[in-house]
Amino acid sequence: MDIAKKDTSKVLAQFLGDKDFPVEWEHEWEKGLFWFYDDNHCPFPISPMWWSLSGWWGPTIEYMFRRFDVDSAVRWHGKKVNGYLYSAIEPRDPKDVPEVQKYYFWVIGTYATNFLGWWKNRYLPEVFRNFEYLDNFDTENATDQELMIYLEEAIDIQERHFRLHWVLNWAQFAASMNFNQTANSLIPDLNPDTLGKVNVSREDRNWDSLKALYDLKEEIKGNAELKKLFESSETATDLRPILEKAEVGKAFLKKVAEYAKEFGYKAVYPHEYVFKTYVEDDTPILEQLKGYLASDWNYHDVYNNAIREQDESIAYMRDRLKDKSAEDKKKFEDALQLNLNMLPLTPDHHFYFDQGTWARMRLVLIAIGKRLVKKGMIDDQEDILMLEYEQLRRYIGDPENYPGRKLIKQAKEEIEKAKKITPRDWVGTVTQWNMYEEPYHTLWGYPQKFEREQKGVSVKGTIEGLAASPGVIEGTARIVKSSDEFDSVKQGEILVCIMTNPAWVVVFSKIAGIVTDSGGVLSHSAVVAREFMIPGVVGTANATKQIKTGDRVRVDGNQGIVTILE
Repeated sequence: MDIAKKDTSKVLAQFLGDKDFPVEWEHEWEKGLFWFYDDNHCPFPISPMWWSLSGWWGPTIEYMFRRFDVDSAVRWHGKKVNGYLYSAIEPRDPKDVPEVQKYYFWVIGTYATNFLGWWKNRYLPEVFRNFEYLDNFDTENATDQELMIYLEEAIDIQERHFRLHWVLNWAQFAASMNFNQTANSLIPDLNPDTLGKVNVSREDRNWDSLKALYDLKEEIKGNAELKKLFESSETATDLRPILEKAEVGKAFLKKVAEYAKEFGYKAVYPHEYVFKTYVEDDTPILEQLKGYLASDWNYHDVYNNAIREQDESIAYMRDRLKDKSAEDKKKFEDALQLNLNMLPLTPDHHFYFDQGTWARMRLVLIAIGKRLVKKGMIDDQEDILMLEYEQLRRYIGDPENYPGRKLIKQAKEEIEKAKKITPRDWVGTVTQWNMYEEPYHTLWGYPQKFEREQKGVSVKGTIEGLAASPGVIEGTARIVKSSDEFDSVKQGEILVCIMTNPAWVVVFSKIAGIVTDSGGVLSHSAVVAREFMIPGVVGTANATKQIKTGDRVRVDGNQGIVTILE
């Protein structure tokens, strides 16, 4: 494979490694690709097990490129660089593009139009059946061999689910891209924020989760004894033993467990296996309830505001089109309706795949880890995640001779070493194609992130990013890098983090603004900031490095600028 010959577009920049950030290139063709740090999904050094089972990159997304006959790319590679995940999109041979485009454009509309029905009637029932199997397998009484076959079945399910994930993702992505392009072509100088407010689903599992938490909060608020118990603890960790001592508290904990069973198959960082799920430890749920209670967070206000802004944005665009032809108006309405129909698939696929499937894979691995602890093969059930998939199979097949413990020790040492390294935003080669023509990398904040890097920081104390959620707010910064720090976030602070995902909603009810290193205007951080009506700037690349907890900052969500005031 000669990437250099396949991609003849202009080279804009290149970094192949240096003494501060060395890069090992397994193949010469790798150097010709643009490898960007995947801080959107995996901001920390990745575990051996996660790496060996390919996460989200690799075979399942190659299936998507093949199935759709995507004209822009053929593969999405993963590469571990100094312990961190980097990924690169391999372009299609330019000479093949004219031919594949004919099939792609011929078929893509049918996917976008019909996929919602396929999802509800065919694919989602399949997902439910797979979850039922994984959730009800008797791991305690299974033999060692049956447990390992259970793992093989789980891997098959994970691969199948992520094939569905990518078909869904591209169908939804195509519908949204079509709407954005249609709106921009018909309405000159359309504000991106207007489009962002349209791209909010009205009914999905994320809204369901928030509504169910709000109902629990209202129950606490309406019960004087229960409310007093919640207000008597500083943190959620302290709260559990307090609740367990009172009958009303014990009864409420059962409801929290029921909530976790329905909505808790997720971790604070779902794109990994090393983080505990909420069904294993529901402390984050208790913390979220404490936050909702303290702020008297109102689900209906948040939801109704999101829908109101969507309706207003759609009305604004329709008004701008009032003098257009009937043909143009129909083109807009068709694209709009298709986009609105597909929008719930974004939060729902996160719920079922990015969260639910990987959470269950973790639980399968932990079940095997518990068995290995009993057999004396590992000291902690979590140690299983320090082995790669093939290493686990070899160790359990020949525990007397295979160096399983040695490999676990080495993996832990490598991860600790990686934690001391600051990953670069990208390595390899930046071309005109992969920076300005390939669409998917925009979800990581490109090309703006690259352009800022090339020109450097021009104003001391000023950090540039993407305008994610309108408004201007000043406040005290709080750097948060893990779920262990959620308790430290105080009401009215500015959250500064690498990225967020649905599990981070726990802190959105407290904060007055948000700044992230990673993500674009359609990232989770941006969408939720708009839903919670707080100013937000995303994709800064280095806010967590330049800002310190306690700094006073101004977040300008209109301009995408963060200013360190003092």
